[in-house]
Amino acid sequence: MEEINDALGSLAGNKEVKVLVISGSGEKAFSAGVDVVDHTEDKVEKMIQVFHDIFRNLHKLDQVTIAASKGLTLGGGCEIAIFCDLIFAADNLKIGQPEIKLSVFPPVALLVLPRLVGLKKASELLLTGKIIEAQEAEQIGLINKVVPLASFDSELESFIQPFTELSLVGLKYSKKGINLGLETNFLEGLERLEKIYLEELMTSEDAHEGLKAFMEKRKPLWKNR
Repeated sequence: MEEINDALGSLAGNKEVKVLVISGSGEKAFSAGVDVVDHTEDKVEKMIQVFHDIFRNLHKLDQVTIAASKGLTLGGGCEIAIFCDLIFAADNLKIGQPEIKLSVFPPVALLVLPRLVGLKKASELLLTGKIIEAQEAEQIGLINKVVPLASFDSELESFIQPFTELSLVGLKYSKKGINLGLETNFLEGLERLEKIYLEELMTSEDAHEGLKAFMEKRKPLWKNR
């Protein structure tokens, strides 16, 4: 987990990378979660702190984050996937939060899952530990797209491509606005977004370039600043 945090930290301020894809090492699992052994009394505090640093670091990123999920995506692995901006899944996906079966709970999922699938469905998944397959996950809005495992890599490239053609500045402030909408009430969020729009976004070089390119009927040349 510390290696993940180091990798995420290295992306801070990087203006060359627009998309971060997080994936497992094989076809059978994205991640089956944190080792149960790390939940013992002498280890759990450090484990939680280091694990939750992953989400703090993800939350700070300007880049679009995509979980490329194959196979088992459970526990802490599920939390990482659902915290990403998007989930691109293979049809062998099995996703869920089984922690309740050990009489513990997943803190990040408790906060995030109701926002993604609604209170009732989130309660069902979190309070039963139910594991669902790709098709159901797509139907309830938990994941963005399901593709056959055999064509996963090529279709993932096509899924990523549109983001690479956009300005990192535009992506950064759009992500900021989406997150703000989840964290505040509408009027407060709107006021804060107006300030960001006028004082940060519209003073960026890419905002000027995007508008200028549109009026000149040409493709924009992004500087990502």
